[in-house]
Amino acid sequence: MKFLLLLVMLTACAATPQDLSGKMFTFPQETNTAHVRLDMSKQNLDAVTVCHRSFTDLKRGHALFSLATPDNENGFTIYWNEAKKEMDALVKNLQTQYIYLDYKSNMWYSICTTWDSETGLVQMWFDGQPTVRKFVTSGSAIAGNTIITLGQEQDSFGGGFDLKQSFTGMISDVHMWDHTLSPCDIQKYVDRLNFSPGNVINWSALEYQITGKVLVEDKQNSCY
Repeated sequence: MKFLLLLVMLTACAATPQDLSGKMFTFPQETNTAHVRLDMSKQNLDAVTVCHRSFTDLKRGHALFSLATPDNENGFTIYWNEAKKEMDALVKNLQTQYIYLDYKSNMWYSICTTWDSETGLVQMWFDGQPTVRKFVTSGSAIAGNTIITLGQEQDSFGGGFDLKQSFTGMISDVHMWDHTLSPCDIQKYVDRLNFSPGNVINWSALEYQITGKVLVEDKQNSCY
């Protein structure tokens, strides 16, 4: 009975928005199961901006953000391709590549990615530096039921996890908007200044469920 009560309490807590300001998710080991599922407040996205910070020492490909729908396992995915040394942004299963990014081990990076269905353009900001705007797909929204995972890359809707695509390290400050942020607003996020939090996913009011060994910890900052 005590275990059942604890399980009910944990489930209720996970379903209640949590303020994770100053916190991070720690993924301490390679698995094909451990992940965090994020609940979003909107299903259809005509435009999107996703920002997050991450820290890893992985020397292989890994997913940083994975949004899937029943029709598109890569509805909106951010993935580091170690073999080609490029950051990939995938929208509705179509891919754009960003090369020559100085993505080193054991450092915090702020990465923001935007897409607009009207123009079809994707753009990425890597630690505040903009990349070239590239066409990926236009004309229709990212639509339908949505599952978002951190720590694993979805090869099917809500699953198909591969240990060799999993993330180990720390992820923090995940925000998502249903529009493309301006360069100034992205710079405010990068510089940790006052900015309007995500209206689809808000790190300071986050609804999430943890599966497997993922820890919520105080964010580690350098001591000077």
